Amino acid sequence: MKWFKQIAIMALVAVIGFGSVHVAEAASKLKGKIVINGSSALLPLTLQAANEFKKLHPKVKISASAAGSITGPQSVRKGIADIGAVDWDATKDVPGFKKFEGQVAHKIAVIPFAAVVNKNVTATKLTTKELQGIFSGKITNWKEVGGKDAEIIVVNRTFGSGTRVNFQLKALEGTDFMTKGDNYKEVKTSGDMKTAIETTPNAIGYMDLAYVSDKMTAVSINGVAPTEANVINGKYKVWGYGYYMTKGQPKGAVKEFIAYVQSSKFQNGSLKKLKFIPISAMK
Repeated sequence: MKWFKQIAIMALVAVIGFGSVHVAEAASKLKGKIVINGSSALLPLTLQAANEFKKLHPKVKISASAAGSITGPQSVRKGIADIGAVDWDATKDVPGFKKFEGQVAHKIAVIPFAAVVNKNVTATKLTTKELQGIFSGKITNWKEVGGKDAEIIVVNRTFGSGTRVNFQLKALEGTDFMTKGDNYKEVKTSGDMKTAIETTPNAIGYMDLAYVSDKMTAVSINGVAPTEANVINGKYKVWGYGYYMTKGQPKGAVKEFIAYVQSSKFQNGSLKKLKFIPISAMK
């Protein structure tokens, strides 16, 4: 009987092993090329997901670039990209942008945004009114908001940025940005914003938490810190959903890639490590 049981166990192991090999072979048969363009806020997430997905499906080639949210759905419409990464639902009208007809929005992440200041800035707790004054150009010295006597350098994102859209609507409550001045500069991407804030004394800007480094400070707004917990509990309001836009319903490798980004494994793993919040966390 022992001999029979050993044979049975070996047979079962062999079947399980064959099944595993079969699944791996089936996964590796997925082929295609995926081109992704758009949001620089979502770029760290996209690159990480692409690296993980290519390990599962080595025959799928993925290229990702980021020139700002508006370029995502524009690239999809022109046929340049298969996926447009954007920091708002581009199938709907938002202030300054018309909706993109014929595209489908796939919700992939919750993006917390924060006002950020260079490490030398001591005024790290600001109110909505103070932020409105700073970014509109009415408040020009840090001493006006409890900081040192130094000119405020305002760093803004260029028009078309989804981070800019979210920050203006939710942190500034729609207040217009200043557009010129010796103490004002614009940058194209989240990476450019990160570099500007890290290297410019007395600077203030804004970005998603994925780009915040130890060379800057994320500002509390109305006494609330920009943390994952405060977004989930509803205390911190400056956040938005990130989307992948496709021309109609996706198929093949594009469909599988989006499904992977939306999977529990990625949402509760790499996505959280990058300081994004799983879409399932928001009720």
